[in-house]
Amino acid sequence: MRMLLVLLTTFLLDPVFAACNSELLNQNFRKLAGTESVNLCEAYSGKVLLVVNTASKCGYTPQYESLEQLYEKYESKGLVVLGFPSNDFMGQEPGSEEQIQDFCRLTYDVKFPMFEKTTVKKGDAHPFYVRLAELSGTYPTWNFQKYLIGRDGKLITHFTPHTKPSDPAVVSAIEQALQQ
Repeated sequence: MRMLLVLLTTFLLDPVFAACNSELLNQNFRKLAGTESVNLCEAYSGKVLLVVNTASKCGYTPQYESLEQLYEKYESKGLVVLGFPSNDFMGQEPGSEEQIQDFCRLTYDVKFPMFEKTTVKKGDAHPFYVRLAELSGTYPTWNFQKYLIGRDGKLITHFTPHTKPSDPAVVSAIEQALQQ
């Protein structure tokens, strides 16, 4: 009995378990162009997350390249970039999920996880984006808004769409989060 109590206490105090109690990350999304549903909390607890609403026909679309570079560089240290295609801004993500997936893979060799088309604008936003907006003080103002979430499942900061993923402020924030 004592051993069970010790194991249970250790489990409950584990930071990975704590992140899975994250109200923010306890959201289910379907993988892009697939049928499998992923709970962000279960899949990415203990990871540093860079959450980005994306679009294929936007002036910021070339940011896919820098996002993939960040993912490749820091994945082994615990960073995961999560892409959420959205057609909320000027219809800049009009294609089907299959078309979006093909575009991302063929044009930018995107390997980071991408999820179902998601509404991010105030008024109709998915609950995940409502919570991100509550915590950060802003809904996405355009495509490629970036939200950085720590290993503990809490929002650290956000970056506007015009801030490139390779910007020193973004890289520094990611590196600091990875050290925690």
